[in-house]
Amino acid sequence: MGDTSRYGHDGSGPSTLSAVRARLAADRADTLARAAALSRDFDGIVAANALVAVDDEHDPEGGTTAFERAHVAALMAQTREHLEELDRALERLERGQYGQCEACGGTIPPERLEIRPAATTCVQCARSDQRRA
Repeated sequence: MGDTSRYGHDGSGPSTLSAVRARLAADRADTLARAAALSRDFDGIVAANALVAVDDEHDPEGGTTAFERAHVAALMAQTREHLEELDRALERLERGQYGQCEACGGTIPPERLEIRPAATTCVQCARSDQRRA
């Protein structure tokens, strides 16, 4: 069995599927931990601001506080999006479609899946998507 079939839809063995499932589950657990930490950070920022009369417009620290709150909120949104990507990757794995490009149907190279386990497109299709954007 060559590298191109290692993660693809063309007959990956149970041990390979177990390894992929374990890697996706570990990434998901790390992402959940990051989400919890960000949520604590956000709650801490909100709680700290609740103790003082905040006037973002006139308070010299107001801009910083607003930026911190927005920054953490953006990181929380990215984390939620990554969790959704991982869940979809696990679903594709269960359907036997993990490692298959959603755009062209080809095999996503194992190297890409090592770097981006939730990838849905091969490198060529990802590049063409970036050019259109």
